[in-house]
Amino acid sequence: MKTLVIGKIWPEPVSSAAGTRTMNLLLALQEAGWETTFATTAQASEYSVDVEGMGISSCRIAVNDSSFDGWVSDLGPDLVIFDRYMIEEQFGWRVEKACPAALRVLDTSDLHCLREARGVQLKQGGELNLYNEVALREVASIHRCDLTFMISEFEMGVLQEVFQIPERQLAYLPFMIDLLDAPLRGYEEREHFVMIGSYMHEPNWDAVRWCCESIWPAIRAALPEAELHVYGSYEPPKARQLNNSKKGIVISGRAENAIETVGQYRVNLAPLRFGAGQKGKLADGFVAGTPGVATPVAAESMNGDIDWGCAIESESEAFARVAVEVYSDSDVWTKVQRQGTLIAKERFSAMKWKKAFVERLDLLAKDAAVNRHRNFVGRMLRHHQHRSTEFMSRWIEAKNRIG
Repeated sequence: MKTLVIGKIWPEPVSSAAGTRTMNLLLALQEAGWETTFATTAQASEYSVDVEGMGISSCRIAVNDSSFDGWVSDLGPDLVIFDRYMIEEQFGWRVEKACPAALRVLDTSDLHCLREARGVQLKQGGELNLYNEVALREVASIHRCDLTFMISEFEMGVLQEVFQIPERQLAYLPFMIDLLDAPLRGYEEREHFVMIGSYMHEPNWDAVRWCCESIWPAIRAALPEAELHVYGSYEPPKARQLNNSKKGIVISGRAENAIETVGQYRVNLAPLRFGAGQKGKLADGFVAGTPGVATPVAAESMNGDIDWGCAIESESEAFARVAVEVYSDSDVWTKVQRQGTLIAKERFSAMKWKKAFVERLDLLAKDAAVNRHRNFVGRMLRHHQHRSTEFMSRWIEAKNRIG
């Protein structure tokens, strides 16, 4: 199929897991031999992938601009993939108008309303409120699309159980990981702790701050020679203020190659207190052979039924104890490293999931007419997308007032 992928930004796999996700989808489509175009409203940065150099067409498009309508009509895609719900909001209705037969597919990266709810709960306490403003927009976007790819099994459960999304409208598509052919560094070849993640992602900044303030002091007390090296793209000035040589905290800026960087360290810390989706920092650790110590939010939907190899803790003191144990005990360290490799092989095989992705899209194309007929909620949302009756009433009222 001729495919159009509309992204929020140009793919930056060196900056975030979301960038890696976009590249995974583009590569899967390219390897399947599908004619693919990538489009975005954003400007490319020095870290953006040259998709044209990969043989994928690209185009800079404008938001809230009817020029897109003629452009997409001339392109004539059979399939359009939106890489976040807000992209579907901006362009989904235009695609439907210009190319009504084109399949419309959403890739959520993570469930934004879940991440939002967890962030509010962390700051304000109380019950987890999934029925937030983000959910109103995100769930509506899911209904409007022919299919939504979810990166997390847990989030698929939330959508089905809490928001009553039919199973046929969802498909599981996790990270696509290729393990390294080279042997991994052993326990004695590594030292120090590492954290990594884009600062543009709020849960990452919270994790860095919480670790430096509440977790690292306990680790440092048990391991006085150990250091914490923190890497992150788009580093804000407030992160630099955490740099403290006396406390063993080194704020190191962007990692040019995440896997090579993480692979130098003995333990990979992922003390996330809120968030959603699968965690690229832990996936990088699996590939690099760097054991990860994680909170339940960080490990969510990563290991499935496979044992992590060490305890998964949410409280700072318990988290620190696990980190010290993995760092200090070579047997425990080796077990966690081995389990990470097993998780990557069993759950994230790139070959398996690239094939599954393309096959699911093929199946969607074959059943498009039936699926669209059955998706009555989606049809209803598209029909009333602009609240036509309300705005028509307001227009008539304004016209009568002027008259």
